[in-house]
Amino acid sequence: MACARSTPRVRTHNLRPGTGGLVTKQTKGRDIRHVPILQALTPLLARLTAHREPDERILTGPRGGVLTTASVRDATKWDQLVTDLDLPSLTRHGLRHTGATWLADAGIPLHVLQGILGHKSIETTRGYLHPDTRHLTDAAARANAFLDGQENLTHEAPAKIRRTAAPGR
Repeated sequence: MACARSTPRVRTHNLRPGTGGLVTKQTKGRDIRHVPILQALTPLLARLTAHREPDERILTGPRGGVLTTASVRDATKWDQLVTDLDLPSLTRHGLRHTGATWLADAGIPLHVLQGILGHKSIETTRGYLHPDTRHLTDAAARANAFLDGQENLTHEAPAKIRRTAAPGR
């Protein structure tokens, strides 16, 4: 486990690959959090950790130090990538929002996402979630089905309408 006052690091002894594997990572606020490692990353992590000392960093900056957002941007040739994809508004932080939305779509509870993302406030986590068109279309279809059912109920006896109404209404 990383110490709360040390430099944030991903080290070989923090990895627990496999289903639900976790790595301990510090947040900007210096708190410790656990981040799930997706099973698809297990082979890559096994390759990166092979022949390394337990306390050795797995990923380092260009001179062996910590990774920074600038060094990741340069290493991935981010500016050229978004230009080539014709997606000038795509940001690395936007991909964090996308990942959070995908986890929510997979059924991960909001309070668990809050912990993964390292947010103090659940409202911050909610702000990361963006429904896509499929969810909006599904919501409209469900609303239409409900309203179609309600239209049919208006022609029935009032007792039936009361039984199907939501509590408190």
